[in-house]
Amino acid sequence: MNKFVRSVLAVALIGVAGFAQAEDKYPSKPITMVIPFAAGGPTDTVGRLLAQSMSKDLGQQVIVENLGGAGGTLGAAKVARSPADGYTIFLHHIGQSTAPSLYRKLSYNASSDFETIGLVTDVPMTIVARGNFPANNMAELLAYIKANKDKVTYANAGIGSASHLCGMLFQQAVATDLTTVPYKGTGPAMNDLLGGQVDFMCDQTTNTTSQIKGGKIKAFAVTTKTPVASLPNLPTLDKSGLPGFEVAVWHGLYAPKGTPKPIVDKLSKSLQLSLKDPTVIARFAELGTEPVSQDRATPAALRKHLDAEIARWKPVIDKAAQYAD
Repeated sequence: MNKFVRSVLAVALIGVAGFAQAEDKYPSKPITMVIPFAAGGPTDTVGRLLAQSMSKDLGQQVIVENLGGAGGTLGAAKVARSPADGYTIFLHHIGQSTAPSLYRKLSYNASSDFETIGLVTDVPMTIVARGNFPANNMAELLAYIKANKDKVTYANAGIGSASHLCGMLFQQAVATDLTTVPYKGTGPAMNDLLGGQVDFMCDQTTNTTSQIKGGKIKAFAVTTKTPVASLPNLPTLDKSGLPGFEVAVWHGLYAPKGTPKPIVDKLSKSLQLSLKDPTVIARFAELGTEPVSQDRATPAALRKHLDAEIARWKPVIDKAAQYAD
């Protein structure tokens, strides 16, 4: 072996050793968790609870960065371009699977440009309205919408958001095209609903439960096939005149493509531990949801679920978009 070859091998071995050492010391500085929606919304709530718990386990602060806009795609694009070193992670909901069908051009691939860390939670959604809305139950709401379709306003958190998707399916189900009012996040949309500037919306229990229990907004139904424990008096849409209607918003944690497997595995184990945190479990319950099972909080489970959801929602979104057109 000549001196040149020995030198090249030595440099390579030093590089590998240094990289392995960096992985062993991970994390050695704060981690940024990008949430692609405005502060105060349901995904933000889930993310902050998770970040707080994971910070304790990892020994470094997990800092939430809200980067809203374009239905979550701005935040996703930033993370896809971020260094694959484990110091940028990404919490997104069902929108990660619907964006490929909702947007003609994305600057990233929703599946192949990310490493999956694990699923976090499945969140039911609720049909809610401003506190002084005339209807008092689902039957009255459907009748009022049909009779006043040109006046009723439906709020959502922007194109590609869970509330936007739910709204498209709802309008398709009731065969009525409504005036939609998009916002830059669910938090601003909820603020205007509370203020009476818009009539109704479909939003996650993580954002509506406290407002419902406080009597600040009217609640009509949940979008799951079974009632929600935290809102036992709310009927399901499936049993309230819209049979087959079902939407649950799942959340997943991601890292940029190429993030080393040992780091992904460490983040996944931290996620699993956080989902067993009594504080997280209790707070999730207050918000009308619960952590996923441990076997779903894994890279493989999220990968399988994401790809299946991308395939599942494409025909649904295409059909809804055709109706809206």
